[in-house]
Formats: sequence, C-alpha cells, structure tokens
Amino acid sequence: MKLIVLAITILMYAAVVVFPGKKAWSTLAAAVLILILRVVTPLYAAGTLVNWNVLMIYIGSLVLAELFIYSRVPARIADNIVLYSPNSGIAIVILLIITGLISAFVENVATVLVMAPIALALSAKLKMAPTRFMIGLAVMANLQGTATLVGDPPSMIFASYANYDFNDFFFYNGRLSIFFIVQLGMLAGALYFYAYFSRSNKIKIDVGREPIVSLVPSVLLVLMILGLAVSSFFHSGVSLVSGLLVLFLGVAGLLWYAFIRREGAAAMFKLVKGLDWETILFLIGIFVIIGAVSEIGLLDDLVRMLNRIIGGNVFLGFVVIILASVVISGFVDNVPYIIAMLPVSAALAASLGLKHELYMFALLIGSCLGGNLTPFGASANIVMVGLLKKEGITLNFSGWLKVGLPFTLVTTFAASLLLWFVWSW
Repeated sequence: MKLIVLAITILMYAAVVVFPGKKAWSTLAAAVLILILRVVTPLYAAGTLVNWNVLMIYIGSLVLAELFIYSRVPARIADNIVLYSPNSGIAIVILLIITGLISAFVENVATVLVMAPIALALSAKLKMAPTRFMIGLAVMANLQGTATLVGDPPSMIFASYANYDFNDFFFYNGRLSIFFIVQLGMLAGALYFYAYFSRSNKIKIDVGREPIVSLVPSVLLVLMILGLAVSSFFHSGVSLVSGLLVLFLGVAGLLWYAFIRREGAAAMFKLVKGLDWETILFLIGIFVIIGAVSEIGLLDDLVRMLNRIIGGNVFLGFVVIILASVVISGFVDNVPYIIAMLPVSAALAASLGLKHELYMFALLIGSCLGGNLTPFGASANIVMVGLLKKEGITLNFSGWLKVGLPFTLVTTFAASLLLWFVWSW
C-alpha cells in the first residue's frame, strides 16, 4: 500500500507541474482515489485531515482583499507616496515596500493587480520600461506573503501544523519570529531595487490623487488583524474562533457591499464567484493526500533517509532544506511541498536535538522566496507576465531570471542569516 500511495502522490505532483491550470482537479482526483482505496476513511479525511479553519481564514481574507481593492485605499496610498517622495526613484522603491507590506495582510495576486496600473502609469510618465518595476511588485508581494498568518496559504498551513497563532508570527518563546526574519529579507530586496532605481530616476513628478470610495473595507481589515491578535491570547494555533472571525468579517463586508453600498446582489455574487476557488479546492485535495502519506508512514521513511544524508551535520541540514526549497518552489507549486515537508523538517530537527523552528522556518523561507526565482514560480508572477504582455512587452524566462535570480539570492541569504542567528542555539 505504501508503494501505491507513493505512486499516486508522484503522479499527482507530475500532473500539477504539467497541467498547472488543472491543479485542483489533479489533487481532488488523487484524493478520491485515496478514499476509494480506504487508505483513510471519508469521515476521517473530512473531520481530521482537511483543515476547515485554514479554509475559512483564506476565504474570508480573500473577500476582504477584494473589498480593500474596491475601496481604492491602496491606490490613494500609492499616490501620496509619489507625491511626497523627494524623487521618482525613491518613490518607486517605497511603492515596492508598501506593496509588500499590504501583501502581508492581503492576497498576493490581489495586491499586484491593484498596484500594477500605478506602476504602469508612473513608468509611462518617466518614459522608462516598466518591466523591472512590475517584476518588483510581484516578488515583493510574494516575499511578504510569508510574514503573517493571513499573508498566504503556506503561512496558514504552517500555523496550523506548528500550532502558531497570529501573534506567534512576530515573537515566539521570547525570540524574533518569521515576520522579522522576512523583514530583513525585504530590506535586502529594497536595497537591491534602490541600487537600480535611485540612479536612473532623479526627477520629481506630480500625480493626481485617487478618490477613496469608502474606508469601511480598511476598517474591516484592521478588525481582522486586531481580532486575530486578541484571539491569539485565548486560543493557540489556527483556531475555530480565528476561522469564524475572518469568515464573519468577510460576510459582513459582502453584505455592506451589496446593500449599504447598493452594488446589488448580482455584483456580490460576481465578487464571490471571482474568488480563488481553484486554490481552495486544491488545498482540500492536498490536505487529504499528504494526510494519507503521513498516516501510512512515508514521511517517516523520508526523515530516516534525510538523516542518513545529513549525518548529524546541523548546518548542512539547514542549507539543504533552504536550497532544495528554493529550487523546487521555483518550478513547482509550494503548497503541496510545504504540507508534505513540514512534518519532515520538524522530525529532522527533533532527531538532531534542535528547536523545530530552525528547520521549519528554513522550509518556509526557502519555499516562499524561491517562488520569486522564475516567472511561473508563483501566481503573482504569472499574472504579472500576463499584464506585461497586454502592454506589448514579452517577458521570457531569461528576462525574468535577470531580476528574479539576484533578488531571490539576496533576500533568501539575508533572511536565512537572521534565522540561523536567532534559532540555531
């Protein structure tokens, strides 16, 4: 049965790589096959393996992200940055940083979609090619998606596995946690872009201010952050309270959008229909598959194999996890990889007498920052390439690599350095 489950898992991964547009169907088909083979029962899969709290947080945060974009507050923030910056080069770098910070609380693709028109308009006024600016938006959004519990599905999955709550992403057991580790990577990435943009854009330009539609979505977003922070004091991990809170705020936002803003029920249903349901279904399938892989003992076998390779060398294990995660996530969706490797990383750290965070954070950093390596390493990258194509700019693999490779190396090295310094003892 181990060999059968392994074969199903490998075929599923292959299908996700070859047919990325059908990844939800690939994982759901594999999950159904696992259930038919009775590796796990349907009741156990639905009640234990599928993390409904994570899914509720993801759905609720997606709704709030859409409403936040609708409010035009992010665009107004961008206009103010350009208006008050000493020159356009510094304005571009600050816009990239702000894009990342917004993406720590709003879904990456949504952040990129609202910031891209600003980048294109600013590039046109400066008479410069928008390619590097646009790539910068995508990679900074991907980087910061790792920083908080609500930033991206991998962070939610990590929080669920490690029993981390919202506050634990900032400090854990008296030590700096993943948020601050990512911020050092962000600063390194900002310096990388500053070295380019500060030289070529010294002029000051004027922009018009985007009118704000409403501050209500911003208030809901702040309530989500505060609510998650407060609930962390009473419930550890990704709790049912956290999931229901974010989902409730999302529903409240939809009702406000439809009836108080008077956009109507049709517009509300259109917004809901446009959410990233593919990733939601994809997560359900992955939860079942990786849960079955763990139940049958395949992950334990992988831990033993890695122990033989590393041979007790803690630093070697650290480097192997980061490099492997960067390379794999540059070409393969990082969600199934993280779900599979979190228990492996934790068990490997335990076998070496280490704090679990050293290897689990290494996995999270490598797999999330590694998505910046290639134009198809993350959904935000794919969207950005499509937006550039609409502008008549064809960005090939090597063109992306010229920006993505050095950015990934610089940010991963900086974040890994702080991670090792804080958690290796």
